Amino acid sequence: MSLQARIRHRAGAFRLDVEFAVSDIGITALFGPSGAGKTSIVHALAGLTRPDQGRIVIGGETVLDTDQNIFVPAERRRAGLVFQDARLFPHMSVENNLLFGWRRSADQAGPDEIAALVRLLGLENLLARSPRRLSGGEKARVALGRALLSSPRLLLLDEPLASLDAARRDEILPWLEKLRDHLRLPMIYVSHSVTEVARLADTVVLLEDGKVRAQGGTGDILTGLANPAGGKLGGLITAVVSGRRGDGLTELVFEGGVLLLALEAPAGQHLRLRIAADDILIALGEPGAISANNVLRVKISSVHIAGGLADIALEAGSARLVAHITAASAQRLALQAGMEVFAVIKSVAVDRPGPD
Repeated sequence: MSLQARIRHRAGAFRLDVEFAVSDIGITALFGPSGAGKTSIVHALAGLTRPDQGRIVIGGETVLDTDQNIFVPAERRRAGLVFQDARLFPHMSVENNLLFGWRRSADQAGPDEIAALVRLLGLENLLARSPRRLSGGEKARVALGRALLSSPRLLLLDEPLASLDAARRDEILPWLEKLRDHLRLPMIYVSHSVTEVARLADTVVLLEDGKVRAQGGTGDILTGLANPAGGKLGGLITAVVSGRRGDGLTELVFEGGVLLLALEAPAGQHLRLRIAADDILIALGEPGAISANNVLRVKISSVHIAGGLADIALEAGSARLVAHITAASAQRLALQAGMEVFAVIKSVAVDRPGPD
């Protein structure tokens, strides 16, 4: 299912002027700082606001065309929407909250489909509870289930984790990964967290001041960007498990080399690996006796120095990495574009299976 959107809208001093397209299933993140226009786009896609000018086509159906005076109302767009706060009905049980969207769907799921979704979201033991007796993560899962049981053709997630603390976010992220990997449904995911988007998204639309600054693969767009919570993404790699070695480490292969991790995974599985920019060191020669298991031969594509810090963009095959080091280190090593060096990787996070 495809989505094409061209939206121009003014709200007070803020002007939204964006155009982008989504052609595949999976998660497309609308990423940018607060005030970039992310939620305004979601509201326009859902039909909650009517832009001053634009055109939106969902799955081949034109739901907005201001030139042709077309505006399909929200209830007929089949776009499931999940907000920052779960917005569950407090007087209804979990089961009745789930069935609220189902009762209003023109294409109702059958009993087996409902049961499968309940199992997928781990809600079996919560059906009789009141929302008041749920944790933040449980409420988020119920809100997801309610949106999905409305049989949407597009799922819109407007910063669904923003109101949760770190522990609850860590609780709900695996459920979002399961939805991404099991449902053949396009999702638009709004966030300003680099880590969150790097873990979940397949593609990213980068927004700033109401405009699209870039669109592309998650790693290409996010690598080197600062996380408001601290740190920078140093690299996002999809690697294939080749097997477990005698020393207990698992070997993962990608176009730029081999990484060794202490994990159990079947041979042939694709894993998404996330590396922080602060966890990449640069060496002019191949290091010998060091504790780090992962050293990659890379090529410097650019050196950017700002104040006392430096971002060193690296190429490892088709993978792009960025090392965040001090300017003094960059100058002492005389780092410059075109040099071949070694990237010493101190730590790697394994987020989820990548596409097969």
